[in-house]
Amino acid sequence: MSEPASTPRVNWRDYWIVTKPRVTLLAVFTSFIGMLLVGQSFPSWRVVIGGCIGIWLLAGASFAMNCLLEAAVDAKMKRTDWRPSAQGRLSTTQIVVFALLLGAIGSAVLIATTNVLTWALTLATFFGYSFVYTLYLKPNTPQNIVIGGAAGAMPPVLGWTAVANDISAPPLLLFLIIFAWTPPHFWALALYRVEDYEKSGLPMLPVTHGREFTLLQMLLYTFLLLAVSLLPVAIGMNSWLYAIAAVLLGLRFVQVVWSLKRDYSDAKSKAVFRFSLTYLSVLFTALLIDHYLIV
Repeated sequence: MSEPASTPRVNWRDYWIVTKPRVTLLAVFTSFIGMLLVGQSFPSWRVVIGGCIGIWLLAGASFAMNCLLEAAVDAKMKRTDWRPSAQGRLSTTQIVVFALLLGAIGSAVLIATTNVLTWALTLATFFGYSFVYTLYLKPNTPQNIVIGGAAGAMPPVLGWTAVANDISAPPLLLFLIIFAWTPPHFWALALYRVEDYEKSGLPMLPVTHGREFTLLQMLLYTFLLLAVSLLPVAIGMNSWLYAIAAVLLGLRFVQVVWSLKRDYSDAKSKAVFRFSLTYLSVLFTALLIDHYLIV
């Protein structure tokens, strides 16, 4: 008589993976900076901790749903075919229940520790990413990254509203910086992963318009980013220390993209992608240091 099949053990690491922890961490980091830029005194620890936890949970829920909705596409790409959702290690029910649980807890935390405005904006941001971007923008337009970048640019606004309970010029400028940063950041990845995207059927810009056009767009966006990054100085939000950092980082970004355009290689494209992450982290750190030490 054969033994009954044992129920597979749940691998909790799989749940962690579908929250895209590295991307979530970047969102929480920029949210945290947004919180600290409101006024000259450190905000309430209750708001800071609760806001970061709530934003992290709702972001994790959004990314889990994104993994579920893109499971078939992810399975075709070397970059993503290892994800539990792509390999079927987590079922549709498991991911949906997990995402709903994260979303419910995150919503409760945000409402209890920050304000309804922050909760509503956070929910709208990650709902837009999970469904509008994933289901409609990404598979239908090569400008998906540009339009969908609005969701990725929202975290510093969410951090600001968590403390200030309003939306004003400073957080909108932080939004614009990340919005302009997103295309050259992600297109650098798409260039050296172009074969993956060709297999997936997604209309990424390097697939639909070719490498040279994509590199030109990246270069134009880095110039735009350099200009946008100086707007906080123009409105008196930050001063000379941040201005120096923004100019040096922006010129370096232009330089590495220009070098990539002149002499393309996958290795150089990877280097540009990695630098873009360094750029954003250092720029936002400079915003914070300038705000508390200079202004």
